[in-house]
Amino acid sequence: MQTMGLQTMSNSGGMAEEIVVGRGDPAYLAHAYLTKVPVPAITPFIEAYCPPGGVVVDPFAGSGMTGIAARITGRQARLSDISVLGRHIGSNYLNMVEGYEFTGAAQAVIKRAKDAVGKIYEVPCSGCGGNGQLAKTVWSVLVRCAGCEEPVNYYHSLEAAEWSKPKMICPHCSAHISSSLERVGEQPVVDYVNCACSPKQLEQPAVAAPRIDVDGLDFPHVEITPDREMYRASALGKSGYTTVASFYSPRNLRTLVALRDEIRSIEDRALSQKLLFAFTATLTRASKRYQWSHKRPLNAANQNYYIAPVFYEWNVFELFERKTTAVLKADEWIRGQAFTHNVDADSVPAEYVTESAAELSLPDASVDYVFTDPPFGSNLFYADMALFQEGWLDGFTDVGKEAVIDRSTGTKRTAGRYEALLTESLKQCRRILKPGGRISMVFGNSSGKIWAVVQRAVAAAGLRIEPEKIAILNKGQRSVKGLASGFEHVATLDLVLTMVPQDDAEASFKQPTAEAVAAATRELAGAAGPASPSHLYLELLRRALREGWGVADLSLQTATATLLDDGWSIDPKTGLMVEPE
Repeated sequence: MQTMGLQTMSNSGGMAEEIVVGRGDPAYLAHAYLTKVPVPAITPFIEAYCPPGGVVVDPFAGSGMTGIAARITGRQARLSDISVLGRHIGSNYLNMVEGYEFTGAAQAVIKRAKDAVGKIYEVPCSGCGGNGQLAKTVWSVLVRCAGCEEPVNYYHSLEAAEWSKPKMICPHCSAHISSSLERVGEQPVVDYVNCACSPKQLEQPAVAAPRIDVDGLDFPHVEITPDREMYRASALGKSGYTTVASFYSPRNLRTLVALRDEIRSIEDRALSQKLLFAFTATLTRASKRYQWSHKRPLNAANQNYYIAPVFYEWNVFELFERKTTAVLKADEWIRGQAFTHNVDADSVPAEYVTESAAELSLPDASVDYVFTDPPFGSNLFYADMALFQEGWLDGFTDVGKEAVIDRSTGTKRTAGRYEALLTESLKQCRRILKPGGRISMVFGNSSGKIWAVVQRAVAAAGLRIEPEKIAILNKGQRSVKGLASGFEHVATLDLVLTMVPQDDAEASFKQPTAEAVAAATRELAGAAGPASPSHLYLELLRRALREGWGVADLSLQTATATLLDDGWSIDPKTGLMVEPE
């Protein structure tokens, strides 16, 4: 039995065949965003393709990781995006503050907010009979039994079934209980309490949550409307969670308002904005989107509005305090990384502006290098998910300018519109590039049709992909669906395409025969070393781009079909492909 390996090519320019990075550095962890390229994955490209002291541009800057990488390596950064949330996050990564001043301001904000809300997290302690501080509460939805129509506490049903979902039954009529049943309410079931009587956190039956009037509070009255893609994808109409505020318990909503108001009162704008950065980083975890699991918390999915049938209500003050610590660690990490490059991070110029990548305001031939990570077609809808944080900020992203493809039919954001936006954005990148400069673009998708859009857009923009410089970006992601089903149909790796201007670029590509694709697939699969289906697919795409093949028919599913027919399988523990015996 042999595990599948990669076939590699020799890259020039000092770049590795595959960039393997983790997602655990302090900057990455300080604030969540839908997609982030880790800073260590960007720095090698900047050092290879941008001269020291040069200017790096990212027109799809998102959370601003390119800006951090530029700063660490001593290059100037000019970041832009249409995202209000992206600019908030990216500009505050660059807004580096003095640690002692930030800590003092954070402690003052927490104290004043606690004074404003009173004993909102105080609960009776089962250990000593006194009062403790609530760390978190586990909540369960109530579902309507399909048999007797009585409300059933999902958590208690799961507990009675010894945590086996197939064995869940209604306590009234023994009908099967599942998470797909109609939700008719919510109940607290377990409290976790910190008390002076115990060195460990106490687990006890939940007490009733306090009744809090939120009607007069200045919280985000933001609707997630039916025209939003994520409204449909997350079935918000069915669940009833159709406003940002509905995702919070009254207790946490009250606390968040108090914290936000105190942050606004800070006169020092740099400190106020950095504290707001820590605040928005707590919002998802402070909501009902923080999923419970019998084994361990599952955190909150950033790419959808899903609320699990059992979820957490976390103490907001604890979350915020942790995030202020994480924010300082990110600043320290950035300064430390810069120091290893003989760079003073605080002195490197960088800016983040709000503008479309298709309408850059920079002069012609003014930048040395472009590194960017555009939206991947219909994979994610940034503006829809950003509503959750932007409701607490000043302004919302213009969805009409978003470079995405709607999954729904009959909408304006079509594949043709996406291709036109990507083409114009790449044209803008070429226009602002100095002679001899390069553009690197991260892209990932499991659909050959979307890759063909990229292929055509690059050529139409007057650019040529340098085949010897195509790199695989591996962030250590795994497809749960793939592990369960055998072969994943979702690409979990990306390619980094590096491009140079070419005046006679044309969108004419050779159409490979099915036999040629099958032969290339088998050749790649026969190389030494382990690999996943995503590795195979990206190696096949890299081969296709090098050979000038059209890639419209090269989906991940069709690429792996050849090996499935040949009897290959996937190791469920490693996710790596295994050759038949």
